[in-house]
Amino acid sequence: MRRNEARKLNHEEMVEEDRRNKLPANWEARKRKAEWELADQEARKAAEERGEDYEQTKLLQQSAYELEMLQKKKKKKNPDQGFSDYAAAQLRQYQRLTRQFKPDLEAYNKIKEDMGENAFPTAHSLSYGGDGKVAESAIDRMVEDLDKQIQKREKFHRRRQHFDDSDINYINERNKKFNEKAERYYGKYTDEIKQNLERGTAI
Repeated sequence: MRRNEARKLNHEEMVEEDRRNKLPANWEARKRKAEWELADQEARKAAEERGEDYEQTKLLQQSAYELEMLQKKKKKKNPDQGFSDYAAAQLRQYQRLTRQFKPDLEAYNKIKEDMGENAFPTAHSLSYGGDGKVAESAIDRMVEDLDKQIQKREKFHRRRQHFDDSDINYINERNKKFNEKAERYYGKYTDEIKQNLERGTAI
């Protein structure tokens, strides 16, 4: 009797383990996120029923440390990495353009039906790219996007990161640049003098 019970429990545990193994790797995190979103929605509804501003109430319940961490997370999410090389810049541009692109599935399916087997050419296919006609709406969309890029390029200037913890040893932007150059070339020679001055021990 006990052996059968143990066998049954073992089988149930094995089935449960198999089910857990088949779940995606980030299942637990996704589950926690879904639970948090449900709780957030319920709290939002309750705040609306009471006539309160939910965002304000939520901020009042968070500590300064949590808010600071959220702010850092937002900064990390889409940092301006600047220019590293042309390939990376091209990849970022491609990803930005494809994120905003919404495919027209109806038109795609229609073209696929019209082309038949030529819709997915193989190594031995002789036709390439269909009849070569491009829809007017697609051309208009491309022109509009290119105009946006030109306008953005005209407004663009590189934002230099400002570090709050860095020492302020300048009186204006020009002086700041001069000090940075001086530090770059002569910093290794003046470090000891600076440290002595900060500690108050004259040389």
